[in-house]
Amino acid sequence: MATATEKNAALLRTAYQRLQSGDLDACVELLTENFIANVPGTPDPLHGREIWRLGAQAMLEGFPDLQVDVEDMFSVHDKVAVRVHFRGTHQGTFQGVAATHRPVGFRSIELYRIEGDRIAEEWVAPDLMSLMQQISPPSGP
Repeated sequence: MATATEKNAALLRTAYQRLQSGDLDACVELLTENFIANVPGTPDPLHGREIWRLGAQAMLEGFPDLQVDVEDMFSVHDKVAVRVHFRGTHQGTFQGVAATHRPVGFRSIELYRIEGDRIAEEWVAPDLMSLMQQISPPSGP
């Protein structure tokens, strides 16, 4: 029988698999109704499943071939920490930058809080600076 921490880690692995497959409806089903997203650059936490969906949808629109490689994951009590490497091809507009068709890769450190069998809260720290450098047009002369 799996322990609670093993179940929590399995929940996150399932979430990443569903994200990679592009099944946002299935991902949203893994979130609590009152899901909380703690995102860099926002002064206050964001609330609701739809907030998460909008962010994930923006990633998949910009990088439809998104690959998710979990490099490290550990779970303690109701928390799961993940070091993840995202890869893809910039095939759609992302953060106002038109498709460059360049391959990209960036990492994120993510922490999740689990309630029951759902993801209740996330704290994410993606290396967006690296990502934006990879898709930004070269600077002038």
